[in-house]
Formats: sequence, C-alpha cells, structure tokens
Amino acid sequence: MTTTRQLAYGLALVAALCLLIWMQQQRITTAEARADLAGARLQTANQRNTRQAQTIARLTGEVATQRLAQLSLQQTTAGVRQEHATDQVQKKEQRREDPPHANWAAQPLPAAARRLHQRPAITGADGYRQWLSGRHTLHAQPSGADR
Repeated sequence: MTTTRQLAYGLALVAALCLLIWMQQQRITTAEARADLAGARLQTANQRNTRQAQTIARLTGEVATQRLAQLSLQQTTAGVRQEHATDQVQKKEQRREDPPHANWAAQPLPAAARRLHQRPAITGADGYRQWLSGRHTLHAQPSGADR
C-alpha cells in the first residue's frame, strides 16, 4: 500500500470515528431532552395529583357535612310527621267527644273557601298567567266624581 492510500484510509477511519462520536453525541442530547421532558411531565403530574387530592379531601368533608344535614333533616321530618299524626288523632278524639265541634266540622266550606281549593295544576309561568287572567276579573266602576 502506498502512503497516500494509507493516509486516505486513516482519514476515512478518523472521519468515520468522528461521525460515530457525533451521532452518539446527538443520541445523548436527544436522550437528555427526553429525560428533561419526562421530568417536567412528572412534576406536572405530581402537581395535578396534589390538587386532585386536595379537591377529594374538600369534597369528602362537604359530603360528610351534607350527610349530617340530611340526617338532621330526616329526623326533623320524622318529628314533624309524628306531631302531625298526634294532632290528627287528637282532632278525631275531639270530634268524637265534643258534639258541637263534630257538627261544626261536618259543615261544608263557604263558597269563597271552596273557590280557593278549585285550582288546576299549573305548569309554568304562562299557565299561571292564563289561570289568573281567566278568573273573575274586576270591572271598572264609575268613579265617585261622575255621579
């Protein structure tokens, strides 16, 4: 082999080695960039998990508070129902034991009170407006100055 050929092979070998080193450097740079991105994503995920854990803890407290309020409401409702039932029993006993009260309770309601109970099921504001406008409307009367 000639010196020129050996020099060319040597330069080719050095060029290949430099190319190999450059490619490895690119791979290392890419891997570092991926690691940095993964670290940033991990940090974001940890922050999101922390926020979600705080939200879960807050909602758990709110649910516990609502359950206590609901239990209190159920107990109050049961008490009111019991009082209502007791009141109804007392009314029945009073009607049975007091003839004037029984006669008064058997009387029909006055016409004005019956009209209050004659109301159709109203659905929405338009239905209520129609029901109001269809009732016995008042007519304008002549004023006292015209007489």
